[in-house]
Amino acid sequence: MKRIYLFAAFLLSLQFAFAQNPYRVDTARGFDPSKMMAGGNFGFAFGDYSLLNVSPMIGYRFSPKFAAGISINAQFTWEKYRYDNFKDNTSILGGGIWGRYYPLEMLFVHAQPEYNSLSLKRRYFDDPPHTVKDKFTAPSLLLGGGYAQPIGGNSALVIMLLYDVLQDNHSPYRNRPVFSVGGNFGF
Repeated sequence: MKRIYLFAAFLLSLQFAFAQNPYRVDTARGFDPSKMMAGGNFGFAFGDYSLLNVSPMIGYRFSPKFAAGISINAQFTWEKYRYDNFKDNTSILGGGIWGRYYPLEMLFVHAQPEYNSLSLKRRYFDDPPHTVKDKFTAPSLLLGGGYAQPIGGNSALVIMLLYDVLQDNHSPYRNRPVFSVGGNFGF
């Protein structure tokens, strides 16, 4: 419990140390291109398990406390099971909307409803070789929070921890938290 208090005190000290927040938003009315933000996730891994993830996000900072936007989800995996004699190819395509509330300048609460289409192709190398294909759709509601560390201009390094509270049987986020490190880049 003592570690939790120390970590909270550390985050609060960071909050006050960066009082000159590049995300400070004027209250002027009308569309302001400087309030636009883009970011998302990009990841890859190669080996017996290979992954390519390209999931961009774009949004708008409506006020100092609230930002929202849209996201696209594109993930592709290839996994070879050497001892089970088959290989899986999976693709996930979808998208949704997202919203963030900043109770403190650099800490935020994040909500992201998504709808994804999943395609699975499993190739068996038995005798005779054969392929099984299947398609699913799955809703997800990712909830959690994060930390945005300003890195100059309207940009920030973003760390998030999210969890799919719907837990649909075909959800790509089933039974595990989603940890993300990325960036937001202002225009």
